[in-house]
Amino acid sequence: MDSLATSDVAGASPARRWLLTRAIGLVLLALGTAPARAETVLRLARIENIPDQFVGGEILKAVYQRLGITVEFVDLPAKRALAESSQGRVDGEVHRILAVQSEFPSLIPVRPSINYIEPSAFVKQRDFRVDGWNSIAPYSIGIVRGVGSSERGTNGMSKVEAVASMDQLMQMLASGRIDVAVNDRFSGVLINKKLRLDSVVRPLSPALEHIPLFHFLHERHRDLVPRVEKILQDMEASGELERIRQEITLRMLQAAEK
Repeated sequence: MDSLATSDVAGASPARRWLLTRAIGLVLLALGTAPARAETVLRLARIENIPDQFVGGEILKAVYQRLGITVEFVDLPAKRALAESSQGRVDGEVHRILAVQSEFPSLIPVRPSINYIEPSAFVKQRDFRVDGWNSIAPYSIGIVRGVGSSERGTNGMSKVEAVASMDQLMQMLASGRIDVAVNDRFSGVLINKKLRLDSVVRPLSPALEHIPLFHFLHERHRDLVPRVEKILQDMEASGELERIRQEITLRMLQAAEK
């Protein structure tokens, strides 16, 4: 049948050839040879101006690509993002701490974790032994307002000042207005490079805490959760998840130096 159709097209006049070609195309489309498939898109809340959120988003692009799903991001302030995702106006969150599920039961955590943060003590001149959150209590401390790990970790400490952004936090430390700035290690190093403060401000080791971050989907996507989890489990077992994270963070650090 295919060879007959081809010979008919080749021997026809130009006008007839066009009609025959169009007719054959329509038949093939009806038979499913050239199906038109609508692309699935997930819209995820991503906390604005937070480097680790960008890293998590890039990881999720690689994960969902294996399911034929395109991921788009809606950049929002932290609290607004949770309001949008928990009420289903977007499809989920790039990543959050696991405790989010207790306050927002409409959000389903996807396991294993896809990323992590390491709240760390950044200093200008001071040097002391870091041994958990209590080890920074004697000092004047700066944190970014709304960053839950920093707020929880410094809760009850007497000399804590909250500022609006990571840039402001590091500039305040560099100017000597505080002794210690608490920030995610990667984010802090990245901001310091962008602000050209990396020769002035440095993180102490070890980190104050290691906090895994989990991707969340709204409950209407409950059926999708096990499919995503299977891919994440495979990527974690092969080491691909960590490899992707390292590649993304390295690219971001290199770009910040330019």
